[in-house]
Amino acid sequence: MKILVTGGLGFIGSHTVVELQNEGFEVVIIDNLSNSSEDVLDGIEAISGKRPIFEKMDLRDKDKVVAFFQNHGDVQGVIHFAASKAVGESVDKPLLYYENNLGVLVYLLQELTKKDNANFIFSSSCTVYGQADKLPITEDAPVKPAESPYGNTKQIGEEIIRDTCNVNPNLSAIALRYFNPIGAHPSVEIGELPLGVPQNLVPFITQTAIGLREKLSVFGDDYPTEDGTCIRDYIHVVDVAKAHVVALKRLLEDKNEGNYEVFNLGTGKGSSVLEVIQSFERVSGENLNYQIVDRRPGDVIQAYADTAKANNVLGWQAASTLDDSMKSAWDWERKVRS
Repeated sequence: MKILVTGGLGFIGSHTVVELQNEGFEVVIIDNLSNSSEDVLDGIEAISGKRPIFEKMDLRDKDKVVAFFQNHGDVQGVIHFAASKAVGESVDKPLLYYENNLGVLVYLLQELTKKDNANFIFSSSCTVYGQADKLPITEDAPVKPAESPYGNTKQIGEEIIRDTCNVNPNLSAIALRYFNPIGAHPSVEIGELPLGVPQNLVPFITQTAIGLREKLSVFGDDYPTEDGTCIRDYIHVVDVAKAHVVALKRLLEDKNEGNYEVFNLGTGKGSSVLEVIQSFERVSGENLNYQIVDRRPGDVIQAYADTAKANNVLGWQAASTLDDSMKSAWDWERKVRS
């Protein structure tokens, strides 16, 4: 069964391709390599024993999207990762984000609605919840006004999919709202490779420990949390990848309860910035050079998932601990810099 994975050479995409191939799916990757490398194909092949089909393509070219589906009429499902994802950059370049994250989504859905039966998994985000009123955050929590154009593209993206499913019974879709994916594959063949200065905590930690960054800045220690630092739900990327396979099978086996569903992907446990640092120091044996600095505008105080729906309805749950994730991230960093 052939599955298209857009952005399949990126961080979460590449781990998902591995899990799909391990389950016997034939995978076609589309990626424009704007934030990834073709070398990731070697890592995927080393782990799964199979090299996926790869097409270098910019999905903003509608004609190429149309041609792809004409050439691959046997695609049974699409897992859509391809999107720009840096919050700060989205504030500076909103039109780039709206074109890339929403225009591409429209082109894909236009092709899928031409099929007799189409299955679509959307890479969404817990950013749609903003500063939640209640913790843990359930899928029924209100979607707040977005803090950035990036967050807005995830909200609007979900609305586009929902509206399309409402009038296309042949299309079934699941939006997976990730909390904070971290870590690397235990084989250390693939992992997170941010271009330039990392936007996320864990790669900044590992790059600081390896000597690539001078020090880590912890933005504020005066929040109303136990140790004063922000709290997030950090989840191992392999657990996230496996959830995509479970969600895809749910659609392929007609187990979905409606043709549009939403699930949170998290561990259900919040960890503070200082707890993440302590976990890293524990598994690595390194002392991390960090300092407390002023708060950063727009940071949510705390966010962690209610995972009951994913556990009970989707039939998936996270298996790895924070220490597991931090160890794999550190093993990957050391391999990349060796």
